[in-house]
Amino acid sequence: MCCSDLEALFIDCKPFYSLREFCSFILVSVYIPPQANVSLALQKLADQITDTEQKLPDSLWDSLITAWQKLKSAKPVVKTIKRWTNETEWVLQACFKWTDWSVFEAAANDLDEFTETVTSYISFCEDICIPTRTYLTFNNDKPWFTAKLRHLCQAKEDAYRKGDRVLYNQARNTLNKEIRAAKRTYAKRLEDQFASNDPTSVWKGLKAITNYKTPSPSTEISEEDVRQVFRKNKRRKAPGPDGVTPACLKTCADQLAPIFSQIFNRSLELCEVPSCFKRSTIIPVPKKPKITGLNDYRPVALTSVIMKSLEKLVLAYLKDITGPLLDPLQFAYRANRSVDDAVNMGLHFILQHLDRPGTYVRILFVDFSSAFNTIIPTLLQTKLNQLSVPSSICQWITSFLTDRQQLVRMGTLMSSSRTTNTGAPQGCVLSPLLFSLYTNDCTSKDPSVKLLKFADDTTLIGLIQDGEESAYRQEVEQLAVWCSLNNLELNTLKTVEMVIDFRRNPPALPPLSIMDSTVAAVETFKFLGSIISRDLKWDTHIDSIAKKAQQRLYFLRQLKKFNLPQELLKQFYSAVIESVLCTSITVWFGSATKSDTRRLQRTVRTAERIIGAPLPTLQELYTSRVRKRAQKITLDPSHPCHPLFKLLLSDWIAFSLQPNRSSVRLKRKLLCATATFTPAQTNRTKRETNSSVIQPN
Repeated sequence: MCCSDLEALFIDCKPFYSLREFCSFILVSVYIPPQANVSLALQKLADQITDTEQKLPDSLWDSLITAWQKLKSAKPVVKTIKRWTNETEWVLQACFKWTDWSVFEAAANDLDEFTETVTSYISFCEDICIPTRTYLTFNNDKPWFTAKLRHLCQAKEDAYRKGDRVLYNQARNTLNKEIRAAKRTYAKRLEDQFASNDPTSVWKGLKAITNYKTPSPSTEISEEDVRQVFRKNKRRKAPGPDGVTPACLKTCADQLAPIFSQIFNRSLELCEVPSCFKRSTIIPVPKKPKITGLNDYRPVALTSVIMKSLEKLVLAYLKDITGPLLDPLQFAYRANRSVDDAVNMGLHFILQHLDRPGTYVRILFVDFSSAFNTIIPTLLQTKLNQLSVPSSICQWITSFLTDRQQLVRMGTLMSSSRTTNTGAPQGCVLSPLLFSLYTNDCTSKDPSVKLLKFADDTTLIGLIQDGEESAYRQEVEQLAVWCSLNNLELNTLKTVEMVIDFRRNPPALPPLSIMDSTVAAVETFKFLGSIISRDLKWDTHIDSIAKKAQQRLYFLRQLKKFNLPQELLKQFYSAVIESVLCTSITVWFGSATKSDTRRLQRTVRTAERIIGAPLPTLQELYTSRVRKRAQKITLDPSHPCHPLFKLLLSDWIAFSLQPNRSSVRLKRKLLCATATFTPAQTNRTKRETNSSVIQPN
């Protein structure tokens, strides 16, 4: 287009990659001469743009209509935080140090009143000694955006409105200079967080940008025990209904340990849990992104931080007593047991059985309805007595689970309080172990049926030979009867079955029924974090891993923009991306196809280009983890996988005891790999250590 008032060039661009809402991009180069009539030129330009849009056929595509969505806006949020400084911590410590705690004990008539007055006094002192600060947070603010930058932005806008070009340029330059300084300060803070090994702070910053110890055999709780457990509290955790914050317990552990060691010991001695420790605030936490009903929420209990500290001490004692008596196929909350061990053990049972002719496997993935909330305290007490738990601890646990006051909080709304006498609240430290002990007597009586448990995740594996399913179906019936006797409700809608059958012409199998409900058959299932398919291939699982790892590469790119050192970027990669790629790697990597492993390795190479430094390959990580896992299993006689390995006479080489004619699928599993390693108690030369390898048997 060319005239006396206007010169314009229109170019229709169709890039290979574009947003779906835009079918094409029109670039316009415009020149308006100084002597032209500007209003007339703009009118001609608008008319020409309208004609161009109508002429282009892409503008009439119905399938690519632009999707308009109203931007969401939110008001600034007012937040109040406590300012913990060295001075305020010293004041609070001095307050507790010079407190005469004997006054509380003398004035109290019972344990409830004693504990209530002590916790109320601690909360009162914390409110008095620790100042608070109120500030506004804006949803669109960058993490490096400060209050000073906000004032400079306002000054720039004021200068623009006044039309003062000199003042505007000064305000703009000052703002740009301060933005660069704020970004450098924020990058330095991120670097310090990495260097201090504080993943919680790092992950919080990233969101803004887009040891096992031997338990004590005694129930006597010392001041040092209380002091240590208080010091392990995390400052940013939410307080319970009593108002005592974890930061207070962590900061004043030395001053509060004496009084709470008395309270804890008296609680265990009287077999009674103080009422204020049994109050809970139930927070509904969504199980999935899209909520369709109340069942899509998980009721998590927010309880007293002091009570959680006491639970940790009791937990160590319970694990020490009940550990040797637990079901060997219960993998939760036990030393040297993991989710990977449970999955590997189940796959080993399956693959070893399928190596024989005329065999197939039926797997029942059991789902309980509100498993933790259905525990009967009196029945649990009976089972704990059978596990040699002292009667005083059994009575204390019964007191812990009964007469619990709880209410529900949804945002700013609060329900009325109710008393419960059934179940173990989700969110309590003891709840998972108590459920494991509650279901400890739920086992399989037939050797052809394996019952694997990981807390409330229960899996029944039927090893079928020549179509004989009577043992498997009988065990399923026994499981349903056991659940009925123990007040556990089977969720027949979520309980599913998978059939693994590698025979050439497998016949149609009769469906499985539980309580007059037919169990649905599935092709894939997420079993303890690993997606298993009926053909025992890992395509779906690897797709999920690759997608998640690719999403987290975005955070790595954002950190790169802050010019962090390579070492810190490598630490972030190891903690956030490599941890995803290596999730249950000992389960699936040995059986994955080369195309799948290459696809995951491309993610590693992308991270290498972003960081600018070499990273360990997945094969190296797999080899290292298999070696470590085989070493730990071989040195642990109580591990259910221990009989599958044999320690050679040299005392530093182990290999799996598998038949020579095993299938390739079986040989690729962890429990069928030959592992050579150097145990911790054996001193070997560097040459011998470096010669350690993992290879198929």
